[in-house]
Amino acid sequence: MTFVIPDDLAPEVYPLAWLLGRWTGHGEVDYPGIPQAEIVQDVVFDHDGGPYLTYSSTVRLRGADAQPGQVWAVESGFWRVSPQAPEGVELQDFQHPIEVVLSDASGLLTCYLGAVGNGRIDLASRFAAATESGPEVRGATRMYGNVGGELMWAWDLAAFGQDLQSYMSARLSRVDDPAADADS
Repeated sequence: MTFVIPDDLAPEVYPLAWLLGRWTGHGEVDYPGIPQAEIVQDVVFDHDGGPYLTYSSTVRLRGADAQPGQVWAVESGFWRVSPQAPEGVELQDFQHPIEVVLSDASGLLTCYLGAVGNGRIDLASRFAAATESGPEVRGATRMYGNVGGELMWAWDLAAFGQDLQSYMSARLSRVDDPAADADS
């Protein structure tokens, strides 16, 4: 599927334009102290003309009938291309620095710094803060990739007394193309 950049997308976020739209798919959660489970995830990357993308994600445990079941996690936030790389970070050719702020319904707020380029996004947490009853998270990394038109992603987590390790991953397919909607 050819992707067309929407006319009203802010030029600052062109490097993230391939994320725009609604994605859905399956994956798994697997972490010490948490029973391994299959998940169903819906993700929406959108824009309102500002120099950022909006993001929302709902993860549900996959039911016995392979349909989405109980909600596991809900998060939302903003993704933007930073005007310059953080001090001490060197970017490779065709990479752009990005900043991501995510809030989770469990009471967690995480700020990520990273890079986007060549259909891949690498993020590492700059800080994570939780409400009094929120999860104890010391650090996290995320990787997103455009693989054959699908969105593959993985989330590593250092939480609950554990070292950084795999927590959740999924393979998502685009459900709609916002550029197609703009043409109709």
